[in-house]
Amino acid sequence: MFRVGDIDPGDHISGHFCSFCAIQLIKIIRGNSMSYKYVTVTREGRIATVRFDRGNDVNPLSIDAMKELTDVAHSFEGDTETSAIILTGNGKNFTVGFDLKDPAVKARVAAGVMDRREMLKVGPKMSKAWEDLEPMTIVAVDGYCIGGGVALSVACDMRVASKGATFWVPEIRNGMNMSWQSVPRMVNLMGPARTKQLCIVADKISAEKAMQWGLVEEVAEEGGAYALALEFAKKIAAMPPLPVRLIKQGASVAANALNHAVSYMDMDQYTVAITSEDHAEGIQAFLEKRGPVFKGR
Repeated sequence: MFRVGDIDPGDHISGHFCSFCAIQLIKIIRGNSMSYKYVTVTREGRIATVRFDRGNDVNPLSIDAMKELTDVAHSFEGDTETSAIILTGNGKNFTVGFDLKDPAVKARVAAGVMDRREMLKVGPKMSKAWEDLEPMTIVAVDGYCIGGGVALSVACDMRVASKGATFWVPEIRNGMNMSWQSVPRMVNLMGPARTKQLCIVADKISAEKAMQWGLVEEVAEEGGAYALALEFAKKIAAMPPLPVRLIKQGASVAANALNHAVSYMDMDQYTVAITSEDHAEGIQAFLEKRGPVFKGR
């Protein structure tokens, strides 16, 4: 492990203070200066674990939590020492998705179109930041993985779920389309029919069914998602680091080549959808814990 004390004060004079040392020093300074309210990052060898915890059992994604997850993903840029990153929730639930009680919901509805459009970039930016990471990314899912949680998970390379995990994409029930450029990512994993079933029929599905559909790669015993994800991460970390990244890059480019072209507009579609009466009815029904009555307005 590289330490600040490993640098000889005279090295920069003799020319031995190489670019590698400079990069490592920047990483140390960056790592020491980072602190998050909802996210923790731990490392063991070539494996990093990112946990996010809103401080309650259901673990909703607030705007601030999503920004932290985006910043954490960006913190791995230029990192050549990590081969695998495990992303997980609080151990009880991965996340129930975007927090509809976040004050940002009211703020974006009241905002003008340009400001609203900018506010809506937080989720897509988070997903893209995780998709663009060079190390392999493994999502460990316990409990609920709902809405934005599904969108985040499909932006990563592998998904491991506990036997009791539940996946659900209920956006349509709130008068919204599925966005964050997640639809083509789901199609890559499950095909178009299952993607439509998950997002339009919008039934909850078990971890076993999610694996049958291709949304999840592996199912662990109850409470064992992280342990199984760690097993895969250790296998990846034992491989030569460069081919790991090259193979991931090749597979990702092949799968995702047209993703942006067919989904760049979903945020603007969402911007329109959340101005509808059906969206307002869906949110109100959710808050009042009743069934919505949609009128196509």
